[in-house]
Amino acid sequence: MPVHTSEAVILRTWPVHEADLVVSFYTRDFGRLKGIAKSALKSRKRFGGALEPMTMVRAYFADRPRQELVRLDQLEVVRSPLAGRVDSPRLAALSFYAELLDEALPEHDPQDTVFRLLVSVLEHTTAVGAGGSETASSGPWMALTYFSLWMVRLMGLMPDLGRCSVCAEALQAGELWFSPFSDGVYCELHRPGSASALSADSWQVAQRMLREPVAAFAEEPWARKRGQDLRRFAVGTLERHLERRLKSAEALGRLGG
Repeated sequence: MPVHTSEAVILRTWPVHEADLVVSFYTRDFGRLKGIAKSALKSRKRFGGALEPMTMVRAYFADRPRQELVRLDQLEVVRSPLAGRVDSPRLAALSFYAELLDEALPEHDPQDTVFRLLVSVLEHTTAVGAGGSETASSGPWMALTYFSLWMVRLMGLMPDLGRCSVCAEALQAGELWFSPFSDGVYCELHRPGSASALSADSWQVAQRMLREPVAAFAEEPWARKRGQDLRRFAVGTLERHLERRLKSAEALGRLGG
């Protein structure tokens, strides 16, 4: 039975039998996998706090012939989201990352770009300033915006944000519209009746985010409302592709995100 090891992020767990857990985890080298963690509910010796969602780990697991689930032998914690500041918005953002990746990514399909994106936004989702003080963007909103927008792009769903999807006319900041019921962006003439405007700041932020690393935004002021319309655009696009509502997105909406 071949044994493998890889960097991974825990997505979610659920109990099976009396003491075992099924674990969905996303690995850098093998893609999204599901494994069985034997006796994880009885003994914390092998897994400890490594089974919390969005915990970065070094995973050791074995393929089981003709079995859907791999056998999880050991998880070594690399970084835990619970080691930093924890509040309701951050927990909701972490849940969103986990739910989206668990729903959107096929099993056994390694996508290093998605893994690197996740690692980079996790750092900024839980970041605080020196001595535990708040930084300009220490809340999850910047990282959440960046992750949502890039997942739209990496899943091949991103429209040309510079042109109307109907008439292909060039669009400028403050002249962009999007609909919760259809893909694309629109000029004022061709916007659907259900369309919402994308603010000039959000349009400019989107252009920058698709060119620059997440760290480039780390020191910018980022209030909860900044990029809110851009997040609605990205999450709506993702949900239409998945053909379902994301529960974590609803929780973020209740928090004003």
